[in-house]
Amino acid sequence: QVTLWLKKIYGDVPVPEYEVNERTVDILHEVMECNEERDRDVMLLIEDLKDRATKYEAEADYWQDILGESLGLSVGSLSQEATTDLIDLVESAVELEAEDTSLTSFYSAINYMSSELYKTKSENEEMELKLKTLTKKLTSSLALEKQLADDITKLKESQDAEKAKAVIRSKNLKFLEDKSKDLKIRITDAEDELVAMGLDQSLTHEALMKSSE
Repeated sequence: QVTLWLKKIYGDVPVPEYEVNERTVDILHEVMECNEERDRDVMLLIEDLKDRATKYEAEADYWQDILGESLGLSVGSLSQEATTDLIDLVESAVELEAEDTSLTSFYSAINYMSSELYKTKSENEEMELKLKTLTKKLTSSLALEKQLADDITKLKESQDAEKAKAVIRSKNLKFLEDKSKDLKIRITDAEDELVAMGLDQSLTHEALMKSSE
């Protein structure tokens, strides 16, 4: 089936070579079925269009006979103005998708289109309102986002400044602690030196502090 279908598709042109296995044949068979189904649908559509065309032609002939025999009207007998009006009438009916060219059909079609136009305008106005609301919200959100970004930047700068101050304070504290230790050592060394030189123990810094307490 697949081979015959490919020959039918390509006609006089040789069928391109392809790897023949179960998978490729299954795929081609599926494509073949889809193609044949589409062809059937197209043929049905063509037959339907031919049937409609035949009916329209028969109806046109019927009305042409009515107009010619009863009213003595034909395309050639109409004036240029009448022909133009008739063409405008037909084009208007087609544009409005009217059932026929009667006044009732025209009014119905115009009312329907007016209703659709009003509906479209209402939907457009609703969309514009939504757009304005969303734009307002977006603008507010962007402003808030910028404010938050500025606040974060300021907070970071403030934290960096506090960190710098803390580092300076830590260095100063370390310096004072080291200085205090150094002074204590000097005092102790000086007292030991004075004691070695015969200084009364009651006059040392530690003894004087205890006496003061």
